[in-house]
Amino acid sequence: MWHAFRHHLRSAAAAAAIALAFAGVARADDKPAGKVEISGGQVNELQKIASERGLNVDDLVAAAKTYTPSGKHDEFITFASGGHSGQMFVIGVPSMRLLRSIAVFTPEPWQGWGYGVGNKVLAEGDLDKDHKLTWGDTHHPALSESNGEYDGQFLFISDKANARVAVIDLRDFETKQILKNPIALSDHGGVFVTPNSDYIIEGGQYPMPLGNKYAPIEQFKKTYRGWVTLWKFDRAKGRIDKDQSFAIELPPYDQDLFDAGKLASDGLIFGNSFNVEAAYGAIEKGEAPLEAAASQRDMDYMHVVDWRKAEALVKAGKTEQINGFKVLRLDTAVKEGALWFIPEPKSPHGVDVTPDGEFVIVSGKLDPHVTIYSTAKIKQVIASGKFASKDEYGVPVLNFDDVKEAQVEVGLGPLHTQFDDKGYAYTSLFLDSAICRWSLGGSFAKLHPEKPWTVVAKAPMQYNIGHLVCAEGDTTKPAGHYMIGMNKWSVDRFFQTGPLLPQNFQLVDIAQGGEKMPVIYDLPIGVGEPHYAQMIKADKLKPLATYEVGTDPLTMSVDPKAPMPGDEKVVKEADGKIHVYTTVVRSHFTPENVEVEEGDTVVWHLNNLEQTPDATHGFCIAGFNINLSLEPGEAETIEFKADRAGTYPFYCTEFCSALHLEMMGYFQVKPKATASR
Repeated sequence: MWHAFRHHLRSAAAAAAIALAFAGVARADDKPAGKVEISGGQVNELQKIASERGLNVDDLVAAAKTYTPSGKHDEFITFASGGHSGQMFVIGVPSMRLLRSIAVFTPEPWQGWGYGVGNKVLAEGDLDKDHKLTWGDTHHPALSESNGEYDGQFLFISDKANARVAVIDLRDFETKQILKNPIALSDHGGVFVTPNSDYIIEGGQYPMPLGNKYAPIEQFKKTYRGWVTLWKFDRAKGRIDKDQSFAIELPPYDQDLFDAGKLASDGLIFGNSFNVEAAYGAIEKGEAPLEAAASQRDMDYMHVVDWRKAEALVKAGKTEQINGFKVLRLDTAVKEGALWFIPEPKSPHGVDVTPDGEFVIVSGKLDPHVTIYSTAKIKQVIASGKFASKDEYGVPVLNFDDVKEAQVEVGLGPLHTQFDDKGYAYTSLFLDSAICRWSLGGSFAKLHPEKPWTVVAKAPMQYNIGHLVCAEGDTTKPAGHYMIGMNKWSVDRFFQTGPLLPQNFQLVDIAQGGEKMPVIYDLPIGVGEPHYAQMIKADKLKPLATYEVGTDPLTMSVDPKAPMPGDEKVVKEADGKIHVYTTVVRSHFTPENVEVEEGDTVVWHLNNLEQTPDATHGFCIAGFNINLSLEPGEAETIEFKADRAGTYPFYCTEFCSALHLEMMGYFQVKPKATASR
């Protein structure tokens, strides 16, 4: 067997494949990579390595496609949800290297998030002042868009567990705002953005009395409701404007994912739903469990929302207040022509708009097809007012056959769809553990030789794929090149670290089109359960290397209280608090000894004076649960009560220089009984 493999490896075709693969990664810039020569000795070395490790030519080619030499940068950056970690992951492609985690909903000590830094931002997202939230379930990230393309400025993420939305500034990859949805406790269909990031869309999932009021479960159809929230984004401020945001009340179905129309369908929002039976389960009473009761009808409803009409209704004051938040009631949305339903395959879990906005793709978990809807036909039927029926709550229902464009049988358990630059769509198949490539029709038919709306290829995934992401695959201009399958299971893929196994991200090469879709990398994700991701061209991101000295990351401006050299001091100010002004530089804090009295409230201002990239310092006070990460130029202010007498060392937690261990000081808290001033 090895003899045959060795002969294959020595063949001209194999050598050429290896040479071409390595040539493809030899240069990271746009200049020609040049001819790569592989000597006989190098081929022999490859043979030896392949033999020792049990590799074949495909393995070596895959390694060449993904290997990124030290100092070379990735072509794409993927932002993936961190699932139960409550954070975000930043992953390079094609290297599949984890570059950064972004602290969002969960305190994280490396970045000092929740341990002195970010406390106020986290507090914005608490249930109330008496009920703190210390974790999140990040689900769907959304990059800010301009004209339907990623612009690399902001990143948004939802928290399914607590119905929260966060804003991340991509200049420094730090969370700037967290808002708790005031009318609901959990979500799922969020977040997604309109083509110019006017609104961030957060859809609900589990119906409930809006505003978290109590109502007996038997009043489910009468009192429980679904919802979708449109958070108004102020790009200039980099913040959500809660006062200009609003929710739309929906029937008590389980709303799921949403996607915003673009180009041909701009102005509409499409959202799927399941459980239009409005079942709530009663297995404890011997009745059918929810999973069975919610799957009795042949079809569920896709929701179509005219968000500009809804916005106009809100501005006209046609809303009600729930917990101080504007809500456009269901009957108003229907009466004013802002909401419609379309039958869709049973138990859908994906709704995706094609890059040109001409079609909406819906997958039903219990249907082997994807259904393609024409947005032009949808608009025509709405304009005509000729509806098939109304649902139980008076929402107009369009005739399925009037708006259906095509159906494609892709396989078992279809979920989500992404797009490339060659006129293909890619749908994840949960039950088949595969990704299906199929050809688009309409304006995309001219991009590929295959007949429109036909299956072209399948790539096996290990295992049970949920979401998938193509490079810029949900924008008006997909980039192609790569796709990542986000798999829920990884049995037998990696070393067994106990019964809890990681999820598995598999990188797929989709550049060639046609039937070729090789998996070229497996990446175990050992933190939480990532759900969705977006992949952006790296050159669209313009992150800072350093802050201007004295910059407060929350405001992205110089803090007038940031201490500069010569301003270091410990002083009791008019507010009665002890203010400590400290500069930070390799390899010392100034001052190094700080003394206060037991019971004092301490406001500590720190400023990292460094302007060398990566010259980060930490600041930890032992015994006070404080740890800061101070990047070059960053200024931070923390406030705490010195409620225990004693001697508390503080030190730099980032290994910053040869004299890092000498970078420390003492925080002295004098007992009240012996204190004198």
